[in-house]
Amino acid sequence: MTMTMTMRRMRRKTSWKTMRIHKLRCILCRLSQSIPMEGDKKFHVVVVGAGFGGLTFCKNFQMDDARITLVDRTNHHLFQPLLYQVATCGLSAPDIAQPIRSILSEREDITVLLDNVTGFDLAQKKVLLDKSSLDFDFLVLATGGQTSYFGHPEWERFAPGLKSLTDALRIRSHVLFAFEKAENEADTSEHDKLMTIVVVGGGPTGVELAGSFAELTRSVLSHDFRRIDPTQARIVLIEGGPRILSHLPPDLSASAQRQLEALGVQVRTATSVKNIRDGEVELAGGEIIHAGNILWAAGVSATPLSKKLGVELDRAGRVKVNPDLSVPGHPEIFAIGDLALVLEKDGKPVPGVSPAAMQMGKHVGKIIENEIRFKAKPIARPVFKYWDKGTMATIGRSAAVAQVGRFEFSGLLAWLAWLFIHLIFLVGFRNRTSVLFQWAYSYFSYKRSARIITHQPADETDMDAT
Repeated sequence: MTMTMTMRRMRRKTSWKTMRIHKLRCILCRLSQSIPMEGDKKFHVVVVGAGFGGLTFCKNFQMDDARITLVDRTNHHLFQPLLYQVATCGLSAPDIAQPIRSILSEREDITVLLDNVTGFDLAQKKVLLDKSSLDFDFLVLATGGQTSYFGHPEWERFAPGLKSLTDALRIRSHVLFAFEKAENEADTSEHDKLMTIVVVGGGPTGVELAGSFAELTRSVLSHDFRRIDPTQARIVLIEGGPRILSHLPPDLSASAQRQLEALGVQVRTATSVKNIRDGEVELAGGEIIHAGNILWAAGVSATPLSKKLGVELDRAGRVKVNPDLSVPGHPEIFAIGDLALVLEKDGKPVPGVSPAAMQMGKHVGKIIENEIRFKAKPIARPVFKYWDKGTMATIGRSAAVAQVGRFEFSGLLAWLAWLFIHLIFLVGFRNRTSVLFQWAYSYFSYKRSARIITHQPADETDMDAT
């Protein structure tokens, strides 16, 4: 009797297991039919670069029969407008960087590759990587720009630019290390040299660097040293043109210069740089400025990858794209952001700013979507039109200048507008609110991150590692 009951129970369990397995198989079968697998997607879009333009394209473009492969040399998206804050101790590196995979983790149709693009085979529609290649139906190039030294690449060794987290961390370490060495320096001339920072270039990056370093030396480091007085540090901003922030109206440029000079920055306009050597900046008039740190913020050019396309470029290496942002002779390839030269109706180029790159990314996404959806029908492509949402530059705590349409702001009001705009354009940062308000707190208190870094050992190798 007991044996019979046991057999019946085993049969019931077996039947229940069989039913569950059968249901599970049915569910998996339905899912496989409803969700197109990567191999089933007809069109392959390759995106090179995960900056503002490339990432905006990926976040806005999504079609059932298309997949995306995003290639970048780093594994993070960098919020470049706040990069100068890392260089001047206002923020730490993770505050302005977000893993690309984390940003796009919910997109099963996107594959992220950490790789280096070495060239293109446009005839075969291939992107060449270090050890492999990618076939594409559409290609979006958003590789951004790099620092330009106007034909003097040898200056890079002595005057680093600011384009990556590595650049920012190196600048921060060198500046802080110079003050540490000045604390132990008995020679007056060497002491003065170590406490001098020269910023070449009066654009937004140069103005923001000069203002932030002035704040750093006068509001933070003054409490940390005993033998030197950091408030006596010399911050020099050199601009070759007649005024700084030349893209802004003259009255805002003048306001920015007054605010910088109020912080103790020496602004030298209409001053050209003749040569840069180790610890020396030689001006066109023959004057030599001895400086422990020389920073370059004077020029930007497209990445060298544009030269491998075999198309017409401008002097800065940017691709002269068609009005729809496609590469001439290759309607399936698009260049956006700092890589593209786009002319507006008045003949002026679209500025190389993040809002422009984001708008280009959305524009190209719509074009490719239409091309795929109406493949059999010829579709007239829309012309890209840039919507200028304003421009601004921060100078110091509660100090900035901004222009939004016909409205001009200066001082605290401009700084608040700057904060709001940056909050909107934190692409892909899930914690973007906390990032900016954390920065705002550290910026006004100006103590936390700077003191932690300042008190690292005065060994340059160790400080670079931070």
